[in-house]
Amino acid sequence: MASFFRDAAATAASYIPRRSRPGYEPVLTEDGDVEPARHPVAEEEAPTTARRKAAKIIISIVLICLTFLLILAAVVVWARSRPEDHTLPCQRTIAGEINNGYQCHPEISHHWGQYSPYFTVPSEISASTPDSCEITFVQSLARHGARYPTYTKAILYKKLVQHIVTTVHGIEGEFEGKYEFLRSYKWSSGADKLTIVGIQQLTMMGYKLYQRYQSLAKDTIPFIRSTDQDRMFASALWFVEGFETARRKDPDHTGPDYDDGYPMILIPEDPRYNNTLSHDLCTSFESGPFSHGGLDAQAVFAATFVPPIQARINEDLKGVNLTSREIIYLMDLCPFDTVGPQKIPRQYEAPLSPFCHIFTPAEWLSYDYYQSLGKFYGFAQGNPMGPTQGVGFANELIARLTSSPVIDHTSTNSSLDGSQKTFPTDKSTTMFADFSHDNDMMAIYAALGLLNATKALD
Repeated sequence: MASFFRDAAATAASYIPRRSRPGYEPVLTEDGDVEPARHPVAEEEAPTTARRKAAKIIISIVLICLTFLLILAAVVVWARSRPEDHTLPCQRTIAGEINNGYQCHPEISHHWGQYSPYFTVPSEISASTPDSCEITFVQSLARHGARYPTYTKAILYKKLVQHIVTTVHGIEGEFEGKYEFLRSYKWSSGADKLTIVGIQQLTMMGYKLYQRYQSLAKDTIPFIRSTDQDRMFASALWFVEGFETARRKDPDHTGPDYDDGYPMILIPEDPRYNNTLSHDLCTSFESGPFSHGGLDAQAVFAATFVPPIQARINEDLKGVNLTSREIIYLMDLCPFDTVGPQKIPRQYEAPLSPFCHIFTPAEWLSYDYYQSLGKFYGFAQGNPMGPTQGVGFANELIARLTSSPVIDHTSTNSSLDGSQKTFPTDKSTTMFADFSHDNDMMAIYAALGLLNATKALD
């Protein structure tokens, strides 16, 4: 700023008229133009005229400087009063999304439990096919894509946000930066259905599956099953979109383009129908003595990791008085607000919600473990009846691998599994894609023994 005034002073000095030869001064012609003319001027009047002109110029420059400073001050005040954007930006590319899934700020987004968008897990084991091997069979089992909260949770989240925002508006003074967004935040969310991020996920998943198993996929298409729930059916359709897009781009693919879709079976999510992709059938599991195992385990851990967070937030936002359960809901808002943006900016950017910034990476690790406890003791080995809910799918997988009839008396639908049209096991069908929920997938993994080496969570 000091240099600015020095420059201004120098500029002002350069505009101060200097006397040339005495006796000369510009005069106006009749049409208003200035014309140099010899005009005698009294020696004592020349300095006075020069000083007046210099004073006017200096005053003008001072006024310009003051105006500039006032504008600068107004900008600073506006910037400080404007809600700060605490979203964490992230550049995503289509290629990166296909190969690695959601990699935005993994220290946060990879620790949302079942709410994390799909991402690849680092492994020292190569996913490529050994040179001496050939892929002859593919079974894909996938969860639906990123979704809005369930209807019940959406109502609870809306009430929580309204309570916080109403309380915040009554607090005077400035917040710490990470809370400032609450002054103008508005909760807007759908319920149960896929979000735009979820649609992208499943499209990319279909594209990647084709690329990974191109040697088999170029000559066939997958047989698809899903439950009839809206987000499940939509996930299957967007998966097909991605798979077929990759297939048409492959110059080596054979067969026609499937403009009318792929063969697909929808199984009702209804206790009256046997369904290996939905667990609502067994009353002993749904309401028996082990039905609260996951919730009980979560409650024990929540009593350990939530209180410090609760104390900090209630101190920072005096008057909100959030309960332990509401702290969990507040953390839930981070993933749901992230995967449910109003629009996706260019290059598939998906900035993290400002709610994510309220919590530390260590707290997100605890949140992730909290969600894992619910799955392990609710649907996997931690629940004595958990693996039983995945037996039906395991037997269907055996039938597909061995090209033989399904042998099962649990949750399989004999009407569907008994027909080659609705459950093909002939050797000409070598690719399958099933879509289910996270809870059911945990039971299936447990039934297949994929988690046998996992120690009990405590």
